[in-house]
Amino acid sequence: MSDIDHPDRQDSGADERKKEYEDVCFICRRPESKAGKMFHLPNNISVCNDCMHKTMDAVSQFDYQGMLNNPAVLNMLNNQFDNKSRQKQGESEEEEEDGQPREPQKGFPSISFINLSDLSNDGIPRKQKIKRKGGDKKEKPAFDIRSIPAPHKIKEKLDQYVIGQEYAKKVISVAVYNHYKRVGTGTMDEIEIEKSNILMIGPTGCGKTYLVKTLAKLLDVPLAIADATSLTEAGYIGDDIESVVSKLLAAADNDVDKAEQGIIFIDEIDKIAKKKNTTSRDVSGESVQQGMLKLLEGAEVEVPVGANSKNAMVPLATVNTRNILFICGGAFPDLEEIIRQRLRRQTSIGFTAELRDKWDKEKNILSKVTVEDLRNFGMIPEFIGRLPVICTLAGLDKDMLVRILKEPKNAILKQYQKLLELDEVKLEFSDDALEAIAEKAMQKDTGARALRSIIEEFMLDIMYEIPKDENIGRVTITRAYIEGTGGPVIDIRSNNYSLSDMEKMNEIPQKSI
Repeated sequence: MSDIDHPDRQDSGADERKKEYEDVCFICRRPESKAGKMFHLPNNISVCNDCMHKTMDAVSQFDYQGMLNNPAVLNMLNNQFDNKSRQKQGESEEEEEDGQPREPQKGFPSISFINLSDLSNDGIPRKQKIKRKGGDKKEKPAFDIRSIPAPHKIKEKLDQYVIGQEYAKKVISVAVYNHYKRVGTGTMDEIEIEKSNILMIGPTGCGKTYLVKTLAKLLDVPLAIADATSLTEAGYIGDDIESVVSKLLAAADNDVDKAEQGIIFIDEIDKIAKKKNTTSRDVSGESVQQGMLKLLEGAEVEVPVGANSKNAMVPLATVNTRNILFICGGAFPDLEEIIRQRLRRQTSIGFTAELRDKWDKEKNILSKVTVEDLRNFGMIPEFIGRLPVICTLAGLDKDMLVRILKEPKNAILKQYQKLLELDEVKLEFSDDALEAIAEKAMQKDTGARALRSIIEEFMLDIMYEIPKDENIGRVTITRAYIEGTGGPVIDIRSNNYSLSDMEKMNEIPQKSI
């Protein structure tokens, strides 16, 4: 059998020819590189997004019933069709069969038919494809296992941005490392490697979302961050459950193969807990958990490309979630009390017995969470079973808040120092001022999110007053200014010295406002 007769070789040859060409809109004749993603119609016809919408708008405003009920219009259409048929059969429009001239028939001027001769033998329209610019693209090389960053290297990068939470960073580093290996190998000695989805539990402001966002910046893997609060059961107002996969597909530039090897972080997962003492249908609670079971386990789902909801004008893509790593995070309020009630039931009587109030002062009570506690909170057992790795994050204490202010690469203090450097002013914070800021943040009980709100409040007047006076060279924030009993220390520089020269001087006049 020759290559031409072999069906597999014919298909491979057609695929290679298709790679050399890009689609062209049948209406506006713009290539895919300029018009964007095309709609593929029967007979290998491609239409761009703009022309498709304009066509649908025009069709929706057209009076079909009035046209079809008009005999004159029908006659013109029939005459046009007869003329086309006669041309195909080789007959002349100007002469009859006996050589006598005949009257030209009036056709419908705005109706034309697709020329089937434009279609080549391999099924590719000649006028619908143009050669891609830049020549043939090289195939993407296979995933190299040696290029996988080790867990300790991933954790070292996370340490530069995230303070504390050593256990959580270690768990995520190992999970991502194993995920890369699953992508690179798939099977090892005919043993299929299963994925280990992660459930992150921690109080608000402890760094759950920030940890995953930092991971997205450091890794070259598609990562989508979704919010579970907007998810509802299919058929109700809100985002469909498949929208989380659609966000991952968009992060992978609509490349299905690349998206099937990505990571999805679903934040606020505790908001879909089963509602208690309700008689109405729980469309945003237990129903969402049941709908997410197939996503977490692994299934082929159809997701819209470039949209959150399915409709007739949006193309669909089939994505297999078997190799997608899911990381779910939530604050789980009132979960600490559920854990304490379980631990209090284990108390007994005697000299070595544990007291009932032992767990009331326990700060890291979330580390003792079990599957039973999550079930009592409102998570169904099927959902918890698909998240085998439960990772808890500790609450932030005073020392950690002080470190968060000054140690990370993009620390809040470094951001304000950079802003004032543009005005040639040096900004400094005393150690007592940092402790005062941390104490105020502890009182708000919103974690690291309280730090920025406090600094924004105290830096407002400084950011407003500093650009007025060009003689100001240095501003030092003190504890007295944070507590409201004093003001910041202002250092005045001479007009003959720059900021770098002033730093070298030992004696600098100071005044406080």
